[in-house]
Amino acid sequence: MNEAQKENIDNWLAYGRQVIEIEIEGLSCLKQGLDNSFLEAVDIIMSCKGRVIITGMGKSGHIGQKIASTMASTGTPAYFVHPAEASHGDLGMLSSDDVLLAISNSGESRELSDILLFAKKYDLNCIAITKVSASTLGQLADVVLLLPGAKEACPIERAPTTSTTATLALGDALAMTLMKRRSFDEADFVNFHPGGKLGATMLSVENLLKSHEGEELPLVNVDTNMQEVVLSITKGMRGHAGVVDDHGKLVGVISDGDLRRAFSSQKTDEQASKIMSSTPRTVDKTMRVYEVVELMKNHKISAVFAVDEHGKPLGLLHIQELLRL
Repeated sequence: MNEAQKENIDNWLAYGRQVIEIEIEGLSCLKQGLDNSFLEAVDIIMSCKGRVIITGMGKSGHIGQKIASTMASTGTPAYFVHPAEASHGDLGMLSSDDVLLAISNSGESRELSDILLFAKKYDLNCIAITKVSASTLGQLADVVLLLPGAKEACPIERAPTTSTTATLALGDALAMTLMKRRSFDEADFVNFHPGGKLGATMLSVENLLKSHEGEELPLVNVDTNMQEVVLSITKGMRGHAGVVDDHGKLVGVISDGDLRRAFSSQKTDEQASKIMSSTPRTVDKTMRVYEVVELMKNHKISAVFAVDEHGKPLGLLHIQELLRL
């Protein structure tokens, strides 16, 4: 690479950072300008008996779809209605119990006119996200959330960049504040995210145990002999056996490694209590999959027993099973 090429790379890298810096400045202005209008918008949505209908044209519409998705997944029923489609029958998706959240940087997107007039006709509360409070959208709205008059990061200041970033951040602020107000917790989140990697890692141990109902656990007593321990581990197919006392409480775990060490030391006639690991790591049914995986990684173990409040085994989880999820 010659000096001219290196200089060009440095220049473009600097320009990329400049774009980000411009947008950071826009977000800072947004933060400073947040006022009681934000609280009014939150109150309106909290008292809504229906759904939050989000609309916007062009880039505002794309951002609106993301805001709708975030709200819906965090406890605030919401969906996006395209303003052009609304004028061709999709207005029927709106009801008098809904709240309209309309997004337009200029506040003058002509495609919004029909849905805004419909909202006024049927007395829907309207929240506007716009840069111009005196615009058509600003005048028709019950609450206006103002975007900062910050410079766009586009070199010709035409492509929505800083403004769309600010709109997205404002939508996230609304969604997360509503989530907090609703006391929407991790259990609720899991209910709304059953699929994919996120849903799998948020599953609880209790959810996993249900898939193993009816399976016989590889359990032996403290005085079980080595031959029976081997049979139990082989039958369990997970390379581990739990050792329980006379009350059924888990007091130890025997792994393949424990067996190999016993055989290599020619301790083939030992009882389970003599070769077991007497301080087994366990989990309870309320723990999440990601927490169990972290525990197993930290302690370098490949399987762990789930136990109830009395220390009695409920199931055996293997690292391979968890990683497949």
